[in-house]
Amino acid sequence: MPVATQELSLVANTIRGLAMDAVQKAESGHPGMPMGMADAAAVLWTEFLRWSPQDPGWPGRDRFVLSGGHGSMLLYSLLHLAGFPVTIDDLKQFRQLHSKTPGHPEYGDTVGVETTTGPLGQGFANAVGMAIAAQMEAARFQNPLLKSRVFVTVGDGDLMEGIAYEAAGLAGHLQLDNLICLFDDNTITIEGHTDLATSEDVAARFRAQGWDVASIDGHDHDQVRDALRRSTTAAGKPQLICCKTTIGKGSPNKANTHDVHGAPLGKDEVALTKKALGMPADDFFVDPKARAVFQRAAAQNEKDRLAWQAAMQGWEAKAPDAAKAWRAFRARTLPVDLIEQLHAAAGAEPAATRALSGNVIQKAAELVPGFTSGSADLDPSTKTRIKKGGSFTAKDRTGRTLHFGIREHAMGAVVNGITLHSGFLASGSTFLVFADYMRTPIRLAALMKLPSTFVFTHDSLMVGEDGPTHQPVEHLATLRAIPNLHVFRPADGAETAAAWTHALSRRDGPTVLALTRQNLDKLPHATGWSAREALRGGYLLQDAAAARATLVATGAEVSLAVQAAALLAKDGVPVRVVSMPCLELFLQQDRGYRDQVLGSAALFTLEMGRPEGWCQLTGRLDRCIGQSTFGASAPAKVVAEHFGFTAAKVAARVKAAL
Repeated sequence: MPVATQELSLVANTIRGLAMDAVQKAESGHPGMPMGMADAAAVLWTEFLRWSPQDPGWPGRDRFVLSGGHGSMLLYSLLHLAGFPVTIDDLKQFRQLHSKTPGHPEYGDTVGVETTTGPLGQGFANAVGMAIAAQMEAARFQNPLLKSRVFVTVGDGDLMEGIAYEAAGLAGHLQLDNLICLFDDNTITIEGHTDLATSEDVAARFRAQGWDVASIDGHDHDQVRDALRRSTTAAGKPQLICCKTTIGKGSPNKANTHDVHGAPLGKDEVALTKKALGMPADDFFVDPKARAVFQRAAAQNEKDRLAWQAAMQGWEAKAPDAAKAWRAFRARTLPVDLIEQLHAAAGAEPAATRALSGNVIQKAAELVPGFTSGSADLDPSTKTRIKKGGSFTAKDRTGRTLHFGIREHAMGAVVNGITLHSGFLASGSTFLVFADYMRTPIRLAALMKLPSTFVFTHDSLMVGEDGPTHQPVEHLATLRAIPNLHVFRPADGAETAAAWTHALSRRDGPTVLALTRQNLDKLPHATGWSAREALRGGYLLQDAAAARATLVATGAEVSLAVQAAALLAKDGVPVRVVSMPCLELFLQQDRGYRDQVLGSAALFTLEMGRPEGWCQLTGRLDRCIGQSTFGASAPAKVVAEHFGFTAAKVAARVKAAL
């Protein structure tokens, strides 16, 4: 039922007061956006949004994403009023160490926060991924109860970021009609009014990208209500509601200025604002009438949740097999022999690891119902299409392969959104040199501990003729620098199967697969060797009696290390070879295992990339054989010869050092 305008105003002013007080107490934060969007949020949360403090993870809930995470006090105030475990004391600890109310919302730290939104535009693209996941899940199990709605708020800053353009274009093309975006159109950024840097017609832009667009007064509750009513019943297109708002609404001296964007109002201005809004001067005041509005909304949402559960029980009774599959999907259940099945599927013949990965993906799709794959227009190169899964399109929501277009930045964040939504294990792919376009979503996946997978092929100088613009040199090192990211660079089919097994099994963070374009030799695994050894990150591939050195290598360079070791053996220099597909996992192993694998002989590392990170094994840079300069345009073998990546040159370097 519609809430009376007087009550909505009371709710909105309560939100404004909490935002002002929290920022003022912390002496840090962004009060302007929460004060400006308080009216629209009051209508959305009390009349339209489906939420449940009793069951925050309720599958039938709507998702609410605050893309402009700097406005976090809007979300924290709403969660508090809605009865989530965010107390007044939590609000008083805004931006303090280990609080539930950090400066930007963080997934996993605060109940009710659906995603970590910090860098602008990321939350918007996450919301697109969530909308895709909801459509895909509902179609997969032929159950419209699973087609949840996704609401996202954005500001001028979100929409200026290129990721928002990419994600909006994808959403419009896919006709995601369960996605509703509220644009906080206040024309203010940190430096001043937006006309300093842009004169774009946002509404026209979104219409051109396939969205329905409405423009309203964001402080008029009736207009907000009507726009939300239309948007939540529309079909065929995602919805943009341009809410014309005043940043810092209510502040006599700072409203509609950039001064209220990212700084406390000041004690005097807070007092003046509360007086102007007709509020008590008390800090962190919550009017009981405002709380009562949310209690009524909570009661209605609880009825909706119970009705949804009853409907789901009816569906389960009528379709027990589908229901069983859905529960397994939600639990992300995996076969206990996943690695053995993926290893068998990879094949034993020499091939590029991108091709071996393609083989593994087909089997993984059979075994893991939640696995989805996609690429940034590069499937012919990355080999990531699920061949029997069909494509996810505006006309077919059951497809398991996603076509992101040439939108790497959005792809990373959309993959995260899909993974966040439910039981999907999503992956996206492009060339390793373009990982920089995706660095922010990869970093956020690691921060949120999401099991997203990022597949990068063409992983070294061996890209060849495309030259230094397409030859990754620093990328493996910079990816490994991201905390909680596991970077796998497999050397053959067995290691590729292990990499995918880890990616699909991991539940506390993302995995990167770095794969070759060129074919690789078959590795000399000992009889009885198991691919499970690769799941420890590194293992002894080839031993040598009285070894004078151990050569640690990754990916394509493992076979190069084997060749170099053979040359050194002929010269009377026995060398052990260690394959290290995932340095991060290896460093997590117990000291005894690490010492056993690395041995006591002089340690060298070999990888076509920046070598500095390998010093944590060797203790000295001169024993890290790598690439510290940009590459060159030439056939791959010529490039390898030019930069010293041949068996003879590697052997000579090791022998000289010894």
